[in-house]
Amino acid sequence: MRFTVLATFAALVAYIFFFIRVARARKEYGVEAPKTTGNVNFERVFRVQQNTVEQMVLFLPSLWIFGTYVSDPLAGFLGLCWTGGRALYAVEYYSDAKKRGPGAVITWLSSFILLIGGTVGALLQTM
Repeated sequence: MRFTVLATFAALVAYIFFFIRVARARKEYGVEAPKTTGNVNFERVFRVQQNTVEQMVLFLPSLWIFGTYVSDPLAGFLGLCWTGGRALYAVEYYSDAKKRGPGAVITWLSSFILLIGGTVGALLQTM
């Protein structure tokens, strides 16, 4: 399961990076906690971090189910695609929220493949 572990690690490091970006953006744009609005540039940074948390709820279990029942190396690859998609999403969203499409699609597609593939793999092993 080493590839699944490495993909999990990469996703968590990306999340930590986004979390730190929010803390720095609070200072840079003068948005004190617990506020989450007030400056559009801060709001973009905050939404990237929050959306990543929302996406991880689907991604992490799907990654592990796929890695367990289908393929550890392929799970690792798809997990890295997910993390790359999140990074692209962040770059796109920071510059213009309307341009977040490609990163969002990569993220969603990776999670969808992991979820469906992992579920089918688990079902096939129970038969």
